Amino acid sequence: MHRVVEDTEPPPNHCMQLEVVVAKRKTFREKLVQINELRDFLARRHGATIACPIVTGIEARIVAGAAGEDEADGKKRVVPYWRTLKSKGELNEKYPGGVEDQRRRLEGEGFTVVPRGKRFYVSEFEKRLARLS
Repeated sequence: MHRVVEDTEPPPNHCMQLEVVVAKRKTFREKLVQINELRDFLARRHGATIACPIVTGIEARIVAGAAGEDEADGKKRVVPYWRTLKSKGELNEKYPGGVEDQRRRLEGEGFTVVPRGKRFYVSEFEKRLARLS
């Protein structure tokens, strides 16, 4: 039987958004993280086997939006949301500025972004994945 971390079961004394912030800040400049690794990180923190993919995606988007607002307000240090990729290294169109902004940021950090049809992916992303602990 699996134990699932869901939105209906918030962590004691803090919210899932804060945990997503903590996880994303652990992603250093030369590293990337996939949303599935973020889910695994959250599940491990709560002794669960899985974290809800829908809720994790929503929370990641909320954190990205807040970081985008912080940046618009002039803050220099923001959560590096652009380093979080969808599965298979795909860029996330729902992040602030869309795929174009995420691509610009990643290429500015030395990553190679390639189009595949209408979607964009980080080339050889597997070599640069962070392990959240």
